[in-house]
Amino acid sequence: MQIHIIAVGDRMPEWVETGYREYAKRLPHECRLLLHEIPAGRRTKGADLRRLIEQEGARQLAAIPPGARAIALDRHGKQMDTEALAAELKKRLAGGDNMALLVGGPEGLAPACHARADDRWALSRLTLAHPVARVVLAEQLYRAWSIINNMPYHR
Repeated sequence: MQIHIIAVGDRMPEWVETGYREYAKRLPHECRLLLHEIPAGRRTKGADLRRLIEQEGARQLAAIPPGARAIALDRHGKQMDTEALAAELKKRLAGGDNMALLVGGPEGLAPACHARADDRWALSRLTLAHPVARVVLAEQLYRAWSIINNMPYHR
């Protein structure tokens, strides 16, 4: 199974890169985490934000691998605790389903991404900055995998 994080934004601060890589490398090959960075549109004073968000969304949708289950990450999505995430991950691992987790930019996901999504998950009821969401998502996926495999990481 492959888990694709399709996130708006590139040129992240080093702490984001380091945090993401730390958890991604801990996951085994059978639960591989792959990051697809979608360049964010330039947000200038007179920029047409709606058009930028639509363009970012189109690039995200194009990056979803064929047959992957698309999941929109949104604070209004389904709330899960870590054990529920582990159960979801276990179900996907058993079915061999690839997942594409869509992380929006500063203004969130494009409406087209929400429309395409097979499910909507929330990482928190809080609004998380999109760079922070990558690190939290990678860590929680590793934590869920550690629960499934009775690893001591989750205490």
